[in-house]
Amino acid sequence: MIITSINLLPWREELRQEQRKQFITMAVMTALLALAVWGLIHFQMQSKIDYQLSRNNYMTNEIKKLDEEIKEIRELQKVRRSLIERMEVIQDLQASRPSIVHLFTEIVSSVPNGVYLETLTQVGSNLTINGEAESNARVSTYMRNLSASDWLKDPNLTVIEVEDITVNRISTFTLTVKQTSPNATGEEEVDDGGLQ
Repeated sequence: MIITSINLLPWREELRQEQRKQFITMAVMTALLALAVWGLIHFQMQSKIDYQLSRNNYMTNEIKKLDEEIKEIRELQKVRRSLIERMEVIQDLQASRPSIVHLFTEIVSSVPNGVYLETLTQVGSNLTINGEAESNARVSTYMRNLSASDWLKDPNLTVIEVEDITVNRISTFTLTVKQTSPNATGEEEVDDGGLQ
């Protein structure tokens, strides 16, 4: 009988070495694949971060531009308000220009005989008139004339003093009256620009 002996050790050793090579190759391939996936994810995330940062920078620049435009608009609004105020002053001056003429005309035409005016002071639309009269009745007549005027209203006698000078009795008076306009409505009053 012939017995053949076969040595299987080198074959098993070779198989183990082959399996080890395959395992190392698979591990390296898996590591490379994992590294590639990580690199791809990192690249995508970095590109998204860069894109968002560029959008943020764009928004920041646009906000700065808008802030500058808002500042310009505010300055233009200030200039506009200033111009409107100037126009209103000019319109008020134009509208009140003839009122000084009417004021003096009304004061002259409303003074009755025996009343003499000494001073006339105006603050805003309020007039203070100082004068002398031959009697208290003439002061009353003067006040009635002022009330009847279209350009003057609300006469108010603040002081009246009687001085006895030998034969003639003279009443010194101070009264206030408000300047108005025939076109004035309600509480609206005319300011003639500061007659003093």
